[in-house]
Amino acid sequence: MSGPTTAEGGEPQEPGSGRSRLPRLPRLPAALSAPRTRTLILAAAALLAVTGGGLWALYGSSWLRVEKVTAAGTDVLSPEEVRAAAGIASGTPLVSVDTDAVENRLRGELPRIDEVDVVRSWPDGIRLKVTEREPVLIVEKGGKFIEVDDDAIRYATVARAPQGVPVLELTPRRTPGPQRFGTGELTRAAVEVMTAVPARVARETRRLKVRSYDSITLELSGGRTVDWGSAEDGGAKNVTLAALMKAAPKAGHFDVSVPTAPASAAS
Repeated sequence: MSGPTTAEGGEPQEPGSGRSRLPRLPRLPAALSAPRTRTLILAAAALLAVTGGGLWALYGSSWLRVEKVTAAGTDVLSPEEVRAAAGIASGTPLVSVDTDAVENRLRGELPRIDEVDVVRSWPDGIRLKVTEREPVLIVEKGGKFIEVDDDAIRYATVARAPQGVPVLELTPRRTPGPQRFGTGELTRAAVEVMTAVPARVARETRRLKVRSYDSITLELSGGRTVDWGSAEDGGAKNVTLAALMKAAPKAGHFDVSVPTAPASAAS
């Protein structure tokens, strides 16, 4: 007799087995994940060390602290005044200086300051970059002079009148009705006129008289006067006045209150 045979063309099977076995996947050794875990722990520790060291350097160490405060851009003010008003204590951690608060404090303490920029100068300094207001008019009061800038802000009182700055004389007419204007509105109108007049006329203006919103007169050197009218149509009045003064250089009075119908007279 012949022995056991396989199915035609098939592979031999183990006796008693009705199914073929699936291949087994190799297991990864548990030790292979250990280096990765150690790397993550070391990286986290290094990060904490760097962060902690950085915070200590910024806030806790004697480094990176304010040792000098400098002020630049001053004219009437002194650097000492600006530094004192800034109120930045020596030894303060540089990173903790609130630059916005310093700027607000400077503007509040020193109204003459128009713009200020507070800059950290690493590793140990603060720079204060100041732009002062400049007067375009002054108001005489009690023997002193109040300076008014190009935003119509009255920002300082001085004992001496700044050279070359016209005096603003407000003498508003007491007329009833809705067309009454307060001191603030009239001051803004006067400033608008001073920024609109020709540069040559601005240099020669000694006094600006404002009786109402539409009655503004410039007194120039040599006794000459200009009837400007209201602050409106400043560009047209500028061109008209320049042409009128050129056409009548010896005239003592010029009227450009209606720029389309100017006039000049001997006095």
